[in-house]
Amino acid sequence: MKFGPVAIRDAEGAILAHSVTVGKKRLRKGQVLSADHIVSLEEAGITDVTVARLGPGDLHEDEAASLVAAASIEGMGDGLSLSRAFTGRVNVIADGSGVVLLDAVRLREANRVNPMITVATVPPFQQMASGGMVATIKIISYGVSGDDVARAADHARGSLRLARPEIASASLIVTEIAGGAGEKGRDAIAGRLEALGVDLAEVVRVPHETGALAQALAGARGAAILILTGSATSDSADTGPEALRRAGGRVDRFGMPVDPGNLLFIGALGQRPVIGLPGCARSPALNGADWVLSRVVCGVEVSHEDIAAMGVGGLLKEIPTRPMPRRGKARAGKAPGPGTKS
Repeated sequence: MKFGPVAIRDAEGAILAHSVTVGKKRLRKGQVLSADHIVSLEEAGITDVTVARLGPGDLHEDEAASLVAAASIEGMGDGLSLSRAFTGRVNVIADGSGVVLLDAVRLREANRVNPMITVATVPPFQQMASGGMVATIKIISYGVSGDDVARAADHARGSLRLARPEIASASLIVTEIAGGAGEKGRDAIAGRLEALGVDLAEVVRVPHETGALAQALAGARGAAILILTGSATSDSADTGPEALRRAGGRVDRFGMPVDPGNLLFIGALGQRPVIGLPGCARSPALNGADWVLSRVVCGVEVSHEDIAAMGVGGLLKEIPTRPMPRRGKARAGKAPGPGTKS
């Protein structure tokens, strides 16, 4: 592609690189200059403009973006659609709720082909709602080598998919203690399920006792089971996990390196997934339970290794119950807290 200033008489058929005001009208950048445009520019006293002109084998930015975008979702089933190409950009849009699955290696290779060809995505396993943008493919220049576009498309091919919800209903079992939170947070949990298209089939309240919780688990009707204990789970042998075992289920992992959300446990009762929610799930704010719940609902495996990997990027916020000491205000005789200099 050739780029630079040219005399007006030589600009017909070229792509205008910078917007130009002509009388009361404005020719926008990216406009292919026609004979009428040239006349208007000359009448306005403009003698030269900066343009881009495609060379042999080059593709226009819109065509290039469309090819790479189409390749990125090729063969990945329903769930994603493409916007119309405009100014060298095509967006990949979620057609419904779900979790984004992507091949980071292939996408990285696509972005290495030519700096003018770019693919930007949301993070892996991002929960999406209908209409949400999963990725944007942007061609920075007005044109780019067709060979490079083909290479980038090959790398990106089949790299984006939306895992759709596979679970239709869930039971919420709440254990109660004297002076506890009770059903506080029910609306936040119901909202999370609704965003994933899951029906909250029932809310069952039982005393915070292993036997009572085990009985409630055995009688739960939902395709998935959520447990919200009145007292925080502090060990794998605590009330929640032990009740799941007593009901005939299994505990796959207790504890996760995501904060807030450390005290989550996950397992199964027969073929039904069971999630022991941390207390922070009572708040609608993002926490580790959101990352696990969305994957489970969408049929994405959540293994011990998967949860271990969540620690990178798992510090979601600093919460008031763990304030970092301010410089110069640490209490006398106390050792510096994490992140402070000794």
